[in-house]
Amino acid sequence: MEAKPSANEAAAVVAAAVDGDEAAFERLFQRHRRELQVHCYRMLGSLEDSEDLLQETFLRAWRARATFSSAGPRASFRAWLYRIATNACLDALQHKPRRVLASQLGPPADPLDVPEPRTADLPWLQPYPDHLLEGIAPSDEQPESVAIARETVEIAFLATLQLLPPRQRAVLIMRDVLGWSAKDTAALFETSVASANSALQRARATLQEHLPERRADWAPSTDPSWEERAVLQRFMDAFERADMDAIAELLHEDVRATMPPYPFWFHGREANVTAMAHGFDRESPHYMGEWRAVPTGSNMQPAAAFYIRPPGESEFRAFAIDVFRIEEGKVSEITSFVTEGFDAFPAFGLPPTL
Repeated sequence: MEAKPSANEAAAVVAAAVDGDEAAFERLFQRHRRELQVHCYRMLGSLEDSEDLLQETFLRAWRARATFSSAGPRASFRAWLYRIATNACLDALQHKPRRVLASQLGPPADPLDVPEPRTADLPWLQPYPDHLLEGIAPSDEQPESVAIARETVEIAFLATLQLLPPRQRAVLIMRDVLGWSAKDTAALFETSVASANSALQRARATLQEHLPERRADWAPSTDPSWEERAVLQRFMDAFERADMDAIAELLHEDVRATMPPYPFWFHGREANVTAMAHGFDRESPHYMGEWRAVPTGSNMQPAAAFYIRPPGESEFRAFAIDVFRIEEGKVSEITSFVTEGFDAFPAFGLPPTL
């Protein structure tokens, strides 16, 4: 195991990076790369945009490296990078509409009048692969890092974050997710502590209003529990068998399902079972084909990659990454990120066909 650098050695690396040593600067940046990317993801709700903003953060930090020395003798290189990343995200959000889910756009669809399977060109929320969250935790090498709490990357939380104005969103993330002080947060936005606290209170009120009613009961673990994994496996098996009775047994009474980029959603067990049955019925004009499911990890929630083999075809092709919320042993929310809107399979390390 590599020996932990002493305080003097660490300071020497920072000094070299600030003085223009590209290798030293790259090494420092890489230590915080993953947590900076998930920070950008929270801000923009997009895996693609988070990758772009991570690169923008690196370029801005390199160009502005001399300013780190003026941040003060107690300044943290990590905090300095977060300031740059946050400002890069705020600049990007001036030109980007907020990311959405269909359930935020209007009432649920009638499953007896199934909408045509048309996509909508809207800025949809995107999933985030769990493997990109690995290693983001306190360690001997990075004691200032913070673990990624599950609820701060869950789909419902991310979708609600996108309802906030950009600056309120940033303030809430800095205070409630990253644990910054009111003073440091105010300094980031070059505003007063009172103003930063006011933005935080407004942001918290919006989250309380829009998050699911049982939000306080969500499991606080950082990974899906064994019970959630078991429910996921049962759902995958039932889906592959097109067993509607088994699927219905696994769904919560008020389950909701969205399928970005399709601009409709279904609410309730009966509505979702009816909608799914259309796709399983070989005699229905909406019959889609046979299914295969592969477990994966997304947003620290139970997730599965679904592949479909349409009638007349020989192989199963990527269709959607489904992210589940499971409560009391039942599926209460399904967000199916369909490849027609954003093909997330490569980012999840999944093949295009089976």
